[in-house]
Formats: sequence, C-alpha cells, structure tokens
Amino acid sequence: MHVIMSVSRSFTVKRASFQSAYLKLWKSGKLSRRIELGLEKLADCTLCPRNCHANRLEDQTKVCKTGRYAVVSSYFAHFGEERCLRGSGGSGTIFFSSCNLRCVFCQNYEISWQGEGRATKPDELAEIMLDLQDKGCHNINFVTPEHVVPQILEALLPAVERGLRLPLVYNTSAYDSADSLALMDGIVDIYMPDFKFWDPGQARRYAKAPEYPDAARRAIKEMHRQVGPLVTDERGVALRGVLLRHLVMPGGVAGTPEIMQWIARELDADTYVNLMAQYHPACRVSESEYPEIDRCITGSEFQQALDAFYAAGLARLDSDSIPD
Repeated sequence: MHVIMSVSRSFTVKRASFQSAYLKLWKSGKLSRRIELGLEKLADCTLCPRNCHANRLEDQTKVCKTGRYAVVSSYFAHFGEERCLRGSGGSGTIFFSSCNLRCVFCQNYEISWQGEGRATKPDELAEIMLDLQDKGCHNINFVTPEHVVPQILEALLPAVERGLRLPLVYNTSAYDSADSLALMDGIVDIYMPDFKFWDPGQARRYAKAPEYPDAARRAIKEMHRQVGPLVTDERGVALRGVLLRHLVMPGGVAGTPEIMQWIARELDADTYVNLMAQYHPACRVSESEYPEIDRCITGSEFQQALDAFYAAGLARLDSDSIPD
C-alpha cells in the first residue's frame, strides 16, 4: 500500500460509488462538442507551449512529429507504475510516440526521439482501450499525451459507447497548454504530471525548453484545480486526483527543494508525490556536452530529496519513494 503520513483528511472512497468523469459529459452529449473543438485546434496547433501553428489535419508536423493521427508505440498491462495505479491488475498503459520536449537524458528515447510506432485511427485506439479493460486493468494510462489530446478525445467516444468505464490517467511531462487542459477538463480522472525542472536555464540545457518551468507550474495548478488531491478506493487503487512525480537528478540540477516548496505552497500539503530515484544516463547524456549528469544519483542525493520533501511540510509520499 502507499504511505500516508500525518494526513487529517480522508482520501479513500468506495469504488462502488465512483464513476469516471467522462461519463457525465458523454451522457449530456457534450463529449461530441469537445471532440469538435479539439479537431479544430489541430488545424492551427497550439496544443502545447511550443505553439507551432502547424495544420496537423493536413499532416503537417513540427516538434512533436505527429500529424493527423496519434502514433502508438505499444500498449499493455503495466506492473511497473506506482502501486496505487498498478494494483493487482496492472495499469492499462498506452505509450504515444514522439514528444514535445527534447530531454537529453530520456529513458524512452526510441519512442520520444525516434518516434517508434504506427499511426492509429480512432476506432483502433478505442479498441486498445477496451482490450486493456477486458484484461482487468484498473485504469487507462495515456503516456506522453500532451500532443495528441484531440486524438484521444476522438477515440474516447466510440470506446465509451462500447462500454469503457475505467478511470483515465493523463501521464504527462507537464509541458501542457491551457488549450489541451481545457479540452481534458471533465475527461481526466487522474493527472500524473512530472515536474522536471525548476530553473529555466536547466530546462533549456536538458530539455531544450526554457519556458518549461513556467508552463509546468501553470499546468499542474490547473490539473489540481480540476481533480484535487489523489483519492483511492478501499484497496488503495487510485480513482481520482493528482499524483505528482519528480525525478531526482545528479547534482541537484532539477531543483528538488524549490519544487517541493512550491507544491506545498501552491497546491496542497496533501499532494501525493512520488520521488523517483531511477535516473541513469541515457539518450545523449554520454556525449561530452553533459558530463555533470553522466552518472546515476547517489544515496546521499536521494536522501537530500527526501529531506526536502519533509522540510516543505508535505504529507503523502508514495511508498516506492522510500528506500528499502
């Protein structure tokens, strides 16, 4: 089970009383309009902070290298996610190819940089969701969805019409635009942003996006406004809310103390946080340009991150963050 420490509020509800957010929009008929709005935005794309203005309906591509249809790299029942997501049946994970960031240390660079996968039309994406539900997964987990929000919405309608009922997880770098998050309001049950960098200079150097910290702060605050703190069922499986990830990096380049203080100050001391220790050199890190992050983190560095979490007054730490 996940760890909850010094929490005064209850964050558990009965699964029987839970209904995925998108069902209300679907029953009201408003989901179709949300799809129309999303597709309109593809014609002059501002679906992420890059604001490329590509006409993706005509298969024009820029930074994300994705045109009319989402490219899916793989999908499966994932048992490597947080325990509150994977439960006993796994998290129904769909990996979208390409990315709007260019993290030089990306551990999935074959997907994010090289774009492995194939274009997937709405009915096929709907079938993938339903297949994961049939396999007993606890949720549908969209990985790197920032650039394919309209395509997700377009596939959601036939999936719901054919019986999809699982919570939706929006698993993001937090490099999201206000446009995309507005489209997802009332659709997403669980937002899972990764707050990567506090300092614009570090974001420029390691993700090629100096505006990332400001964009992430705006996006995460909006996510929290939409769904609030993480809520689980009786078995500890997540149903709704924000689960915030932060990758601890060598030499403190991510700005962990500042990020922890911001979470406590601007969101909630009961924000559910996963401090991740799995950083290792990947992608382009081995090039001579990045010697300072060409190593794994030390035990001392991870302990400093834990100290920063507690010093900020935060209360909910994912159990996977706690050293054995």
